[in-house]
Amino acid sequence: MDDDHKILGVRKNIFFLGLVSFFNDFSGEMVQSVMSVFLTVTLGAPAFVVGVIEGAADAISSVLKLFSGWFSDKIGKRKTPAIAGYGISVLARLFLTAVMNFGQVFALRVFDRIGKGFRDSPRDALIAESVPREELGRSYGFHRAMDTLGATVGPLTAFFLLPVLGGDYRKLFLVAFFLGLFAIGSFVFVKEKKKDPAAPMKKVPLNWGVFRANKKFISVVLSIFIFGLGTLPIALVLLKAKEIGSIGDVPLMYFVYSLAFVLTSVPFGRLADKIGERLVIAAGFMFAVIAYVGLSFTSHVVWLTLFFIVLGLYSAATDGMERMLAAKSIGPELLATGQGFLNMAIGFSSLGAGLIGGVLWTTINSAAGLWYAAALSLIGCVLFLIVSAKGSAQA
Repeated sequence: MDDDHKILGVRKNIFFLGLVSFFNDFSGEMVQSVMSVFLTVTLGAPAFVVGVIEGAADAISSVLKLFSGWFSDKIGKRKTPAIAGYGISVLARLFLTAVMNFGQVFALRVFDRIGKGFRDSPRDALIAESVPREELGRSYGFHRAMDTLGATVGPLTAFFLLPVLGGDYRKLFLVAFFLGLFAIGSFVFVKEKKKDPAAPMKKVPLNWGVFRANKKFISVVLSIFIFGLGTLPIALVLLKAKEIGSIGDVPLMYFVYSLAFVLTSVPFGRLADKIGERLVIAAGFMFAVIAYVGLSFTSHVVWLTLFFIVLGLYSAATDGMERMLAAKSIGPELLATGQGFLNMAIGFSSLGAGLIGGVLWTTINSAAGLWYAAALSLIGCVLFLIVSAKGSAQA
C-alpha cells in the first residue's frame, strides 16, 4: 500500500496515476473528439462504420485486458505492463497523421486499443493496492476525474486549435502525439507495491473456474454486461451534434460531456464509499436512460447540451464505481485478472451496442439508435439491481 502522504486529498500513487491518465486522455480525446467527423467527412465513411470501428476496437482491447490482468497477477507486477500499454497507444496517434482511408484508421484504432488492453487491468489493480478499502471509491473517482479532465481539455483544445491548423486533422493528431509523451514520463513518480524478488511466479488460473469460485463476482460481471448492450459508443452519439448543429459542435459537445464527468466523479466516488456502489451505479444507469431519450427528441442546441451533461453524469456514476465493485468482489490474488474479466465483458457489450445502434442509426435514423440504447439501459438497470443483490447474498 502507498504511504500516508497525500496530494489533493489522495495518496501519492493515486495522484500520479491520475496525472498519467490526464495527459494520455488530453492527447487521446483530442483525436477521439474529431474522429467521427474525420471518418464520415474527410474519409467518407458511413455512420455504421463509426459504430463498428469503435465497438470492434473496444472488444479487441477488452480481450487483451483479460490477458494483461492475468499476466500482471502471474508476474506480480503492475507498472511495467501499464507503461508498455500507454506507449503503444501514444505511438498509434503518430501514425494517424498518415492515414488515407478508414481501413487504415480501423487498424490504428485496434493498435491504440491494444495499448489500452495492456495497461488498464494492471493500472486498476495498482490503484486498488495503493489504498485501504475504505478509500477505494474516492481513489477510483479521483483517477476517473483526472482521466476525464484530460478528456475535457482535449476536445476543447481541438475545438480552438483546428481553425488555427486550417482544419487539418492530421496536424492535430501530431500535436496529440507529443502531448501523449507526458503521460509516459509521469510514470517516473508512480511506485509499485514491493514484492519479494526471490518469490516464485504465482500459479494464477485463466479459466472460467474464476467465476465458479467467485459467485458474487460473476453476478457483477453479468449485470454490467447486460447494461452495456445499451451503451452506445460516444463517437456515435456525437453524430447527433453534427445532425443538429455544425461540425464544430462535435468537439464542443464532447467537452460538455467530459466536463460533467470530471466535476462529478469524485463526489460520486465519495458517495459510493458512504452508501455503497450499487445504488450509485443504478442511479448512473437511469441518467443514461434520460440522456438517450432526451437526445432522441431534441433538435435544439440548448437541449443537446443539457442531455450531454446528463450523459456525463451517467459515466461519472458508473465508470470508476464498476471497477470498485469488481475489486471488492474478488480476492487480492486475482485482482488484475478480475479487472480484466470485467473489462472484457464491457468491451463485448460495447461491440454489440455499437453494431446494433450503428445499424439502426444508419438504416432508420438517430432516434431509433437512441431509443434502442434507452430501452436496453432501463432493462439493464433493473437486472443490475436484481442480479447484483443476489450476488451479494451468495457472497
